[in-house]
Amino acid sequence: MIRKYGCWLIAAGVLAADRVTKALSDRIPPEGIPLIPGVIGLRYTRNTGAAFSMLSGHPWLLGVLSLAVIAAAFLVLRKKKLPPLMMTGLMMMLGGAASNMIDRFATGYVPDMIEFLFVDFAIFNVADTFLCIGCALTAVSLLQSESKGRKQSS
Repeated sequence: MIRKYGCWLIAAGVLAADRVTKALSDRIPPEGIPLIPGVIGLRYTRNTGAAFSMLSGHPWLLGVLSLAVIAAAFLVLRKKKLPPLMMTGLMMMLGGAASNMIDRFATGYVPDMIEFLFVDFAIFNVADTFLCIGCALTAVSLLQSESKGRKQSS
């Protein structure tokens, strides 16, 4: 039972971690807080778009798209037997997408608060971090599967 549903705990954990950090994010002072000076800090901002503010000002459209993707993923993932690395990555992405979707529907924006200080880069949140890590893990898993497939056919 744990083995079958344990992967869903990853998505729930990502969702919970993101919800907690976002609940605390509006306490960040306007000037921000350096965590590691010159490297990383916290600065609160509101993002009405998706990654890198794409589709800004259309939170309901992004929310509906997120809901459709999450629903489709849920239907597929509950029946599929996938490699553990891929399932971990997909669950990270599912949890992050779900948390950002909740914000879009509830407030019309996604709170972002993590900022790289050494480069001009978008401010992001915990969900965004897990979305990126999940994408990377899924890509690695796909590459491993492809590599195994080539070796078996040789």
